[in-house]
Amino acid sequence: MSGIRRVLDGRPRDLGGFSVRRVLPAGGLQTVGPFIFFDHIGPATFAPGDGVDVRPHPHIGLATVTYLFAGEFMHRDSLGTAQLIRPGDVNWMVAGRGIVHSERTPAAARSAPGGAPIHGIQTWVALPSEHEETDPSFEHHPAPTLPEIHGTGVTLRLIAGAAYGRQASTAVYSAMFYLVATLEAGAEVELPAEYAERAAYVVEGEVEAAAERYGVGRMIVYEAGVQVLLRALTPARVMLLGGAPLDGPRHIWWNFVSSSPERIERAKLDWREERFTEVPGDSERIPLPES
Repeated sequence: MSGIRRVLDGRPRDLGGFSVRRVLPAGGLQTVGPFIFFDHIGPATFAPGDGVDVRPHPHIGLATVTYLFAGEFMHRDSLGTAQLIRPGDVNWMVAGRGIVHSERTPAAARSAPGGAPIHGIQTWVALPSEHEETDPSFEHHPAPTLPEIHGTGVTLRLIAGAAYGRQASTAVYSAMFYLVATLEAGAEVELPAEYAERAAYVVEGEVEAAAERYGVGRMIVYEAGVQVLLRALTPARVMLLGGAPLDGPRHIWWNFVSSSPERIERAKLDWREERFTEVPGDSERIPLPES
């Protein structure tokens, strides 16, 4: 028995000027631990003068996690946050009962002669039902503050949660782990055994798991209770993620996540009627989708 439950392929999505591979949610598999949404952004390079322009939009019932390998953008939110994120930093935004934010490539990066690069991972972490209406909050953790674990040919950087005897500073609401593993060719890494739900996503290079090869854009989802060993066939970068099973299914509509369909409807109405707090310094807004 391989111990592999599913293999998910990222579905391409064109977001205008750059593409993403959307991995979660997938058909028949909504979450891995609390992770309910997983996008691989780029890699791409914008033409000079262009960049990311995600206008203000709302969230409820989740936390967003941004981790970049290349590029930078400015995060602004309705709490008054204005935070530039660069490669290796962690932006952790808890939406809870409601938050609005925007993400834009800063002017200095847009004016670079070679254009602005973008490459990274954005995920949503569903909050436990008892914390879905918590107050919104934002944390920024610079790259040098992230815990690192070193092995033979492998470096692990802990983005959120706990693993390998280390704890990230990110204030999570459920048992989880989220790391980026950088491996030399031939190096191996074993996923944390203490979590029921675990997955590995290949960002760069090729890896071997249970005698099969996996390349960029593939997520390997594992069965509970089995030993999980990944081996890099080439220099590779892999996201390792998972945690305790979520306390029940979630409803997802646009940028809203909730255990209650009625709460989703209320969020729709609140955005349509402009009852969410605005983002200081960014007066635009994405209209509520018609469907």
